[in-house]
Amino acid sequence: MGAARLHVNDGLGSRVVMLDKPLIAIGRRGENDLRLVGSDVSRDHAEIAQTDKGYVLRDRGSRYGTFVNGEQISEYQLNHGDRIQFGRASGTDVVFLIEDAPPPSSDRMHQTSVGDIRQLGALLEGLRALGSGRVLDEVLALVLDAAIEVTGAERGFIMLANDERALEMKLARAKGKITMPGSRFDTSRKIPEEVFGTGELKIVADLLDGDFANVHQGTVMLGIRHVMCAPLRLVRYLDRADMVAEPKIIGVLYLDSREKGTILSPHTRTALDTLATEAGVAIENARLYRETLEKAKIEHELRIAAEIQRSLLPPGRHDGTYYQAMGSSVPSRSIGGDFFDYTDMLDGSFGFTLGDVSGKGPAAALLTAKIQGLFTAQLGEGTPASTIRRVNTGLVRRPIEAKYATMFHGTLTADGVLTYCNAGHNPPVVFGPGGLRRLASGSMPVGFFEHAPYEDVVEQLQKGDVVVIFSDGVTEALDAQGQEFGEERLIELLRQYHTADAASILARIMEDVQTFAHGVAQHDDVTALVLKYVG
Repeated sequence: MGAARLHVNDGLGSRVVMLDKPLIAIGRRGENDLRLVGSDVSRDHAEIAQTDKGYVLRDRGSRYGTFVNGEQISEYQLNHGDRIQFGRASGTDVVFLIEDAPPPSSDRMHQTSVGDIRQLGALLEGLRALGSGRVLDEVLALVLDAAIEVTGAERGFIMLANDERALEMKLARAKGKITMPGSRFDTSRKIPEEVFGTGELKIVADLLDGDFANVHQGTVMLGIRHVMCAPLRLVRYLDRADMVAEPKIIGVLYLDSREKGTILSPHTRTALDTLATEAGVAIENARLYRETLEKAKIEHELRIAAEIQRSLLPPGRHDGTYYQAMGSSVPSRSIGGDFFDYTDMLDGSFGFTLGDVSGKGPAAALLTAKIQGLFTAQLGEGTPASTIRRVNTGLVRRPIEAKYATMFHGTLTADGVLTYCNAGHNPPVVFGPGGLRRLASGSMPVGFFEHAPYEDVVEQLQKGDVVVIFSDGVTEALDAQGQEFGEERLIELLRQYHTADAASILARIMEDVQTFAHGVAQHDDVTALVLKYVG
């Protein structure tokens, strides 16, 4: 018997491997005599043993099997010209040759080479396009067109799994790159569902055979006879070069035809398997790319919304002849549900407010903007209680489901008279020469009941008194151990720094909250307003 060799063409390039040992080990592991690459190649995939009768190819329990001339084998006596495939979609082309054997028959050579050239040409054309960073719809069209060209099918579709692992129709195409509406693609879901569940390629040679005609009556009535359906597998390599993640089935590629053509040939099956595996990766990458674009668009819109929201807040510092005011709000997300505002009233008093809307994100931000608009429209129309009463009426009459807000609104006159109304908000803290006290009187949040009672409360401030109005995000800020910043820490800060100006006091509060949290993501917006009566 002449010297035997393997002509190998795969991702590592073209090469000739001489079978000059009694046993040739084949697989993805580096120690094998023939090392191959590919998602379907197992670490120890197969072996070729030299016997008295010739060379025997044995599968070594590989995950995706070993094939000779398109047929799966467990043990096979090799003949000159046999084409070997390791796994269904490894992308590896191996031909077994014997030195002194006559060349394979011209018919066989013509069948394999011409068919493979046509199929691989269409395959490579599709795969080259898949690498161009196209978005999902274009990738799906390229995959379908390549599959129809490779198999000679008349039409096909791709179904992808949603988050609930149910198949959804994504695209249907006919020969000639014609997109078909989903309603025009009449076929049974039985075959796609079966292939998706088993992860195995399925070929139906004739729908009129056996029980197929009864199950697929609608498809048969259209004249469809031959069906091929391949799973779209997503294979990811792990950090180690010799390991591959468990494949994930992300959908199916379905093809059918009225004429047999090449849809049932072994080489068509091989080409389609390869395309389906490569397409699975391309489709998933395209889907992730589209999700990234959509996420970037949302983030851009949120940044714009955050800028708009910041523009609705007044400048942080606002000083008058008898007061100093400083406010700040740091949202826990891109946009928040806290706000503060202040204004110089026509009667010479100073008006200010701080609110905290329930919830987070865009819904809370929209309600915040609505309350700010209602509040601005009502300023100067009466006392703090009457203003909050009208804001509450506006919210109740045009409600946003399960949304409400707490508010603290007050006015300060030059002689130190503080008139306020607390609508369910945290009691502000007052610290000054006379010590500590809280503005504890209050009513329910706005947005619950149209006729909710709101009352004015009057407090006399002394020169040097500091009023701190704050949201839950200040006292409920968490550190790495899950402990809250708490009101006692806030009071201790005021005890130490109440003689400073309002801007310095607020800066110290926000800095200490940030230091306390030490990089821990916060679940609530941090908002505070410091008002100092200077007399």
